[in-house]
Formats: sequence, structure tokens, C-alpha cells
Amino acid sequence: MTVAYRKNWDTYFMDIACMVSTRSRCPRRHVGAVLVQGKKLLGTAYNGAPMGVPDCSEAGCMVSEQYEREIVGGVETMVKKQRCIRTIHAEQNLLLFTDRSDREGSTVYVTDEPCWTCANMLANSGIVEIVYLRPYRKDMEKVEAMLGSKGIVFRQLENYEPPKETMITVSE
Repeated sequence: MTVAYRKNWDTYFMDIACMVSTRSRCPRRHVGAVLVQGKKLLGTAYNGAPMGVPDCSEAGCMVSEQYEREIVGGVETMVKKQRCIRTIHAEQNLLLFTDRSDREGSTVYVTDEPCWTCANMLANSGIVEIVYLRPYRKDMEKVEAMLGSKGIVFRQLENYEPPKETMITVSE
């Protein structure tokens, strides 16, 4: 008798987050998030324009340019960054469409490490753990420090391969 392979819970829920990300119409990055309490899936969300508003694939990206200070090898430089401001992040949508009572003591699985704003919102939402796949280096250190100070478990899912049908090429 052969025993069938069974995915662990982290893989199972991250697979769902990756699948949810395929609903995004953002040409720059597809992000999916799921809310889990115990082993129960309570909500899903992805990044995109507000409901009823043309999204980036219809109206183009609404890009804002900002300059940020970067220190590399002890040398400080100013680097121009672009970000789309038309899109509501997956984590923000997840918080908008789930109840506080469901978030208390829950875990969020998200395809991309939360930015500073999303991490702040999640830290105030009642969740106790964030599991992410791809790092977002821009805010990594301050996000880790803040979530650690709140006692929120924050970890990258190692050695995970997303389902092939969810893979897209993203721009930085």
C-alpha cells in the first residue's frame, strides 16, 4: 500500500494565497492574502483598485515617484523609486472584508512580505502570526522590529514552491 503525499498546513494555506493572487489585475505584482484561525480559512483578498474603479489593466498604473535614502557599503545615496497608488494592498483588503472577531488570534498567509503600512495595520488587527513567501526588502528591518515588539510571529515560508499556474513575472 502506498501512502499519498499530503501537504502540510503552511503549504496548503500558502497555495491558497498564491491562487488568490491570480485574481489581481495589477501588471506590476500579484499579491494574495488569506486569514486562517486554527485550520479554518476565514477570508481571502488580493491587491487591486477599489471596486467599481478602473484598474491598472484598464486605466494604466497610477505611479508615484519618490526618492529614498539608501546606504550601501557605508555610502548614502538617494534612489528614485516608483510605486502604484491606484492599488489597495491585499492585506488592506483582507482587513476591510473580515471581522475583528475572526482576526483575533489568527494567522495571515501572504504571498509578499507586508510593507510598513500593511504591517502596522496587521499589528493592530488582532492577528498573532504573519507567514509570507517573497521578501520586500524596502521595509524588512523596521517591519520585523515592530512586529517583534508586538509579539507577532513573523516568518518567511522556506523551501516552498508556488503552484505553477500562479507564477507571473513581476517588476520591482
